[in-house]
Amino acid sequence: MKSHHEAHDHSLAADLDAMLNLAGNRRKSLRWLLAGAATLPVLGCGGESGSSTASTAASTTAPVIDVGAATGTPPSSGSGTIVTSPNGACSVIPEETGGPYPADGTNSNGSGVANVLTLSGVVRSDIRSSFNGAAGVAAGVPLTIKLQIVNVSGNCSTLEGYAVYLWHCDRDGDYSLYSNGVTTQNYLRGVQAADSGGNVTFESIFPACYSGRMPHVHLEVYPSLAKSVSAANRIKTTQFTFPMATLNQVYATAGYSASVANLAQTSYATDMVFSDGTSLQMATVTGNVSDGYVVTLTIGVAA
Repeated sequence: MKSHHEAHDHSLAADLDAMLNLAGNRRKSLRWLLAGAATLPVLGCGGESGSSTASTAASTTAPVIDVGAATGTPPSSGSGTIVTSPNGACSVIPEETGGPYPADGTNSNGSGVANVLTLSGVVRSDIRSSFNGAAGVAAGVPLTIKLQIVNVSGNCSTLEGYAVYLWHCDRDGDYSLYSNGVTTQNYLRGVQAADSGGNVTFESIFPACYSGRMPHVHLEVYPSLAKSVSAANRIKTTQFTFPMATLNQVYATAGYSASVANLAQTSYATDMVFSDGTSLQMATVTGNVSDGYVVTLTIGVAA
């Protein structure tokens, strides 16, 4: 595994900086610093943090529907199919930090502003390979990510045409464009627009568990594909995670050995993002290591 204490070091300092700069959540951040900082590992290789808003439990299962790249403009709020969760709840997924490695034009990677949102080819379903001139391919256990975007302000009606930018680390815990050794790669990043059922699908690989964080995937939601070219237009930034049983299965396979030790040293309860609950951010998983996994999650936004 590559060192995470070189350029763009995954560090506690980066965690705290990201947390304290997460708009609208400074009060939660300060409360965390006072009450829970002692539970953090001294060394981390993820460099990400955030704060969630406590929420009531809601369905996190979206229909398993194959979706390709969709286009079009979003309909009026509340015009899609109404999604009914098992407990009748309809909740906005918590706002979280995008972390130090978003590549959405909001920060730099040492060579200048890192931004894949304006690159040709970023709108795609399969995000395992780099694009726009880069040739790397991320190896790992296959993972299909199926998300359904719904409007909490409109009785959880589905949001056709809304766009999702999704990214996560690779099997070594590295982030393309930022981590040492993969700064020229842009794999595991992509944008999709929701179909008529509010669904987006990404073909990827299972992310690693790096020191100090539970395994997770980042995403930003935009009101349309056209508006996804600028981070200023995002209406939601969040993260989701995976069940422990699935993590143990994946990390027992070749290439994920470092994740075993890292996972043993953290938990949902001590994670910077998920310590206040995972009911709205825990993906439902099916599959196995041989055939790959499919994860589904409903993303509630106030559109």
